[in-house]
Amino acid sequence: MADSFESVPLWMMVVGFLLMLGPLVTLHELGHYLVGRWFGVKADVFSVGFGKEVTGWTDKRGTRWRLSALPLGGYVQFAGDMSPASEPSEEYLALPREEREKCFQSKPLHQKALIVAAGPVTNILIAVAIFAAFAMAYGKPTIPPVVGLFSEDSAAMEAGVELGDRIIAVDETPIADFRDIRNEVVAFPGRTVDLTIERDGAELVVPVTIASVDMVDRFGNESRLGMIGVGPEGGEFVPVGPIEATAFAVGESWNALKMMVTGIGQIIMGERSVKELGGPITMAKYSGEQLSLGWPEFVSFVAFISLNLAFINLLPIPVLDGGHLAFYAAEAIRRKPASARSQEWAFRTGLAFVLALMLFVTLVDIAKLTFWGS
Repeated sequence: MADSFESVPLWMMVVGFLLMLGPLVTLHELGHYLVGRWFGVKADVFSVGFGKEVTGWTDKRGTRWRLSALPLGGYVQFAGDMSPASEPSEEYLALPREEREKCFQSKPLHQKALIVAAGPVTNILIAVAIFAAFAMAYGKPTIPPVVGLFSEDSAAMEAGVELGDRIIAVDETPIADFRDIRNEVVAFPGRTVDLTIERDGAELVVPVTIASVDMVDRFGNESRLGMIGVGPEGGEFVPVGPIEATAFAVGESWNALKMMVTGIGQIIMGERSVKELGGPITMAKYSGEQLSLGWPEFVSFVAFISLNLAFINLLPIPVLDGGHLAFYAAEAIRRKPASARSQEWAFRTGLAFVLALMLFVTLVDIAKLTFWGS
């Protein structure tokens, strides 16, 4: 069976991965840089990639712009940001006053928090911009939530839903568009939900147990989805302007983020397999596959990965942006920063956790490779 699946060449996976990750990380760091510059913080280094510098230049503000050998990320190093816990060093304290005022550590707490938050916020804005651009280019999908067909072995039909029924709520969550139904059921296979339907002018509540469906795409990627087995009777793409397109894009981004939180929560609770986690190998594989389908599919994939990066970076784990923000929040409440020792230990623990997680998802990636025969 595996031979019937499509495959993409290794070079396309590598190109897709670099085209996806490189710009997203660079723009993430650019968000930090621009807000820092707005608040008068000097950036010593802005690096695209890690490791040895391949080429670069120094601008008139003293920032060294680097292209480094390992193109799997990047970073911006602000003046005065001299330790993993962003604690000022003796070198910082010895600087003249006018130089200290250009350093990250000299800025008020709210400015430091905004500089740190700017990276993941930029990733969210990238996704919103992509979704909005698609809506303006192709129109906003508008599909009335009216049942027009049933799939084979439809859970909804077995529960008593009929053709022509309008689904107006799922577990009291209002449904305005057919796509809203998918958002409320796809992540919850096996769960029983109450469908509120409108039939002949009357409202009925129909309990439906969401079916668990194992899907395999054209590339052989497996996923477990929740489905109730209904389809719409029609729909269209409606032209929209910038404001409506942006509102639509914000909704799409919010729904995607909710799906991410739900999925990770289900993995932690054991409701989903850890095989659904993906590391760098999986990301490269999916990047190449989406690139092979065409630019619209690839750019849509980039939008979802951008949201993923934002979500991960906002987790309250030391060494991530969310960890810094958590310390700043604690400092705002306590009216004083945590001790340098406690911050240092927290960031060491956070680094160990992140490295362990990266190792784990990479091992999951390797275990999923087809040459293992599974």
